This record gives sequence, structure tokens and C-alpha cells, in this order.
Amino acid sequence: MQAKQAFTVAELATTLTDIAPTTATVNQGNAPLKICLLGYRSQPYGGGQGIYIKYLSKALVEAGHEVDVISGQPYPHVDPRVKLIKMPGMNLFETGLGSLNFSHLRSMTNIIEWTGKLTGGFSEPRCFGRRVFKYLKAHGRHYDIIHDNQCLSWGMLKLQKKGFPLVTTIHHPITSDLQIALNAAKDWKARLFIRRWHSFLTMQKKVAKRLNHLVTVSESAQQDIASAFSLKPAGISLVYNGIDTEEFRPMSSIAKKPFRIMATASADAPLKGVRYLLEAVAELAKQYPRLELLMVGKLQAGGATERLIKRLKLTERITFVSGISTEQLVAHYAEAQVVVVPSVYEGFGLPAGEAMACGVPVVSTDGGALPEVVGDAGVIVPAKNSQAIATAVADLLDNVDKREAMSLAGRQRIENLFCWKRTAKQMTDYYSQVLEKKNNYANG
Repeated sequence: MQAKQAFTVAELATTLTDIAPTTATVNQGNAPLKICLLGYRSQPYGGGQGIYIKYLSKALVEAGHEVDVISGQPYPHVDPRVKLIKMPGMNLFETGLGSLNFSHLRSMTNIIEWTGKLTGGFSEPRCFGRRVFKYLKAHGRHYDIIHDNQCLSWGMLKLQKKGFPLVTTIHHPITSDLQIALNAAKDWKARLFIRRWHSFLTMQKKVAKRLNHLVTVSESAQQDIASAFSLKPAGISLVYNGIDTEEFRPMSSIAKKPFRIMATASADAPLKGVRYLLEAVAELAKQYPRLELLMVGKLQAGGATERLIKRLKLTERITFVSGISTEQLVAHYAEAQVVVVPSVYEGFGLPAGEAMACGVPVVSTDGGALPEVVGDAGVIVPAKNSQAIATAVADLLDNVDKREAMSLAGRQRIENLFCWKRTAKQMTDYYSQVLEKKNNYANG
């Protein structure tokens, strides 16, 4: 894995220019394309994949393209100009195994999904791929590009074999999630369950090796995917994620809440490093009696995070919110004096970018791609180091001038380097390269 780097704005601007796909001759002038984005589960509250679908589809429409999104449940929030084609599965993670009825047994895909859940596996990507292949084979020949959002299923290989121009985004290798979860497991039974749930990785590794057009969202992810899936980094193209700088913006009309810090993370996912944030809050509370933490994410009742909160006596200091609108999220950012991103690993780091776009000072770990996003416009500390988080947050709480300078620098960095308009342009250029290769092959 490459050493972590904190790029300056100038350095990263040069890097982005160097790595951006060149405009291909097949689509000179970026003529409008008919694009189909695929997501096996795409609700933005569920994580980065849903956010990617929401904002990439919007940015591509604003760039003049026609965009359809095909998604399984939970469905994405899309711009009114984007057509949503619902591809329902059994949605067993919400409805439970008891939802099976006789009609479901008429479908082999449903049987695969149900038995996968019954045995502790995660079959959604595989089953979504089966459903999408069947649908697109019958109804998808009018699309110029099919863009898979990390499904990496056998169905994607079948689409490619049938001649569909397919692009696949891999945000980061789920092998990272697996290893971090195994390290955090309390006993062999938990490790067995974790390995079974992640068994879909066997499929994804095999599929990734056979796909022709892979793209990822950071240099860190590019190296990690290559290592985890036994690929060459040069065979994975790079198009950075964007941040919607119109939605995520400073709100000067909202007053800061003194000693309010904020984080956006899945509370019980070891990958997100919430444990280290909570330990830092417990340490900071000794110096700042009024300190409070707002967590955007769900707290699992009786889970490890809830037990840690009680053990550290932080129950009265922490508020959890979930299922909120983007406008509510932006308002919460406006109230915070500092945002902490405690992740052990991030393929990109959308929470850091969103906070910076809102003009909030950020303390981030060096996990995965976070240094690429935060750069010199935030404070970067070692991952899995609660004392380093506490020290960095205390420094910002004590220094209003530093907070104000970081607020301006963070907003400028996101506007200059990570807006979705730039992402859409680079992705369109990449699509053009894919189409040029396809045409050259067809013409001999």
C-alpha cells in the first residue's frame, strides 16, 4: 500500500489534471449519452454508494446526458430529471425471513436470496445482478453506457459478454471491511458469522479480474483494490468523487453551539472507528465540561458502541440522529465547531468532504483516502489513536482563529478540487474512452 499523503490544493490540482481521462474522439464535444447507473441498494442514508448514485446521476444530467438509475431496495433519492427504474428484490434485511411466500419459490433468484440470508450470507449483489441482466437483455440496448456501482456480480460479466458497454466503480475493496471486522470480533463464533456474511467477496474477486473497465474514487483505493483483487493499478482508472457544493454550504444564519463536535458514521461498524472517537470524547470531557457530541448514524440497541458509551459515562453527552434530510444535515454541520472523521479506513471520505464544503473545521484520521480529500485544509491524525483525536480537537476548540482559517481553506479545497461538475466531466471523458475502444474493436 502506498504511503499516505496530504496533498496541497496546488499539488492535487496538478495530479487531477494528469490522471483525468482524455476526451475520446468517439464523443468529441461530449455529445449527450444515454447512461444507465446500477445500484443493488442505493438509499443515501445507507452509506457512500447511495450518495454516489444520487449525486453522480444528478451531475451527469446537468452535464446534458440522459440518465436512468436501476436500483434494488432501499431505493435512492434521485433528481426529478433522473428516471428511477425499481428492481425490487426480497429486501430480507428489512422484512425478515418470515416474509417468504409460495410465489417467491417460482423464482430461482428469490430462492438464492432467501437461502443466502437463511445461512447468514449476503446475496443481494448476486441476485441484483441476475435481475438486472434479465431486464437489460430485454430492454437495455438503447443505452450508450451501463455503469455498475460496485455490484461486481456474475450478472455484470454476462452483460459484458453480451456486448453491453460496461463500466464498474469499485469504491474500496470490501476485504478491508472484512479484516477490520475480524480484528474487532469478540470470539470464534462472531468471526465465523463475519466470514460467512462476507462470502460474496469470492464472487467479487473473480468478477473484478474479468471486467474490462474499472474505475475508482481515490489513489488509495486504486492501490488497495489492485492488491486485494490481484490487479494492476494501471488497469483501474481514477475519477474522484464530488461534493455538491450547492447543497453542502456554509450557513452563517445558524449559530454555532459552543463545544459541539459532530461525526457522521455507522456507530457499530468497526471500519468507522467510532470507538476511538468515544474514547477521545471521554478524555476531552475532563477539560471541557460542556462538551457534546452529535452523531449522525444509528445506534444498535445493546451493541458494542452502546455498551462503550455507558462504560465511559457519555450517555448524557451524545445525541444520535438518523434518517434526516440533507438540509437538516447541513444545519447540523453549521452548528458544530469541529467535525471528526475517526475512520480506520475510507475509500474516499464523503463525510470529511461534506463538512469541509460546509465550512466546518475537520479533524480526520489518515485512514485510506482521507488525506487525499482533507489535504492541508484540515488536521490529520493517525488512525486508531484516540489521544491524537483528543489533542487535535482540543487545539481547535481553544483557537478560534485557527478554526476560522480552516473553515475557509476547507471550503476552497472542495470547490476547487472535488465538485460534482468536475467529476461528471471526467466520468464523461472516461465513458468516451470506453466507447472508442468498443468501436475500434468492432471495426477491426
